[in-house]
Amino acid sequence: MLIVLSPAKSLDYETPPRVKTHTMPRFIDRSATLIERLRKLAPQDVASLMDISDKLAVLNVTRYGDWSPEFTAANSKQAVLAFNGDVYDGLDAKTLSTDDLAFAQKHIRILSGLYGVLRPMDWMQPYRLEMGTRLDNAAGRDLYAFWGDDVTRLLNKDMADLKHEGAPTLVNLASEEYFKVVRPKVLDARVITPVFEDWKGGRYKIISFHAKRARGTMARYAVTYRVTDPAQLKRFKEDGYAFDKAASDDARWVFRRRLED
Repeated sequence: MLIVLSPAKSLDYETPPRVKTHTMPRFIDRSATLIERLRKLAPQDVASLMDISDKLAVLNVTRYGDWSPEFTAANSKQAVLAFNGDVYDGLDAKTLSTDDLAFAQKHIRILSGLYGVLRPMDWMQPYRLEMGTRLDNAAGRDLYAFWGDDVTRLLNKDMADLKHEGAPTLVNLASEEYFKVVRPKVLDARVITPVFEDWKGGRYKIISFHAKRARGTMARYAVTYRVTDPAQLKRFKEDGYAFDKAASDDARWVFRRRLED
């Protein structure tokens, strides 16, 4: 069983990592190609392309300029410790034990516009490049074209490395924007997508902030309880959520909570 997460827009490179263990991203050459393309953009181009403020555009143009194919402790940080957002608040990787992080390294992958696929302990230099960005490149008009089958094939390889645990299963805890880079016709696995709904206004609905955090919390649950059989995820009851069999099907597992009437 392999879990995929989305990255986060917010990054934390100020807090020193509490572990030195790290691995290298596996698509550095591809990332360098994207950086070369991004370096041709002026701040105003980046602001328009990514729909961000001028201040953020200048920051990211600087990041593209600083990016190096040589990853070091001075310019990089482990991905799971560098991302800082709702999903990663739920995952709370900074409090995971060394053994927890070792399990996560085998069972969690982070999809990335710049890096393709990251393992939790992969060193990562700061960037902003969302998967849905329409950055024209030699392969096409966007990052989905750029990554092609590569991301999916690497996920297949990672799941093959876990074949001793059972039939290949990809647990999709990523957003639609990011999971779109995974190509169903190339993927050699069953896909399960957990969905988190909260009761509000007289019905159950997906509330983005809560759903994002719950994805991270489920990833943490899988790590701390060493979940290798997806059926075990149905026992997830963190933060008041519970599996709703009637609302679910084989591919879409619905978890609901009701905090108000």
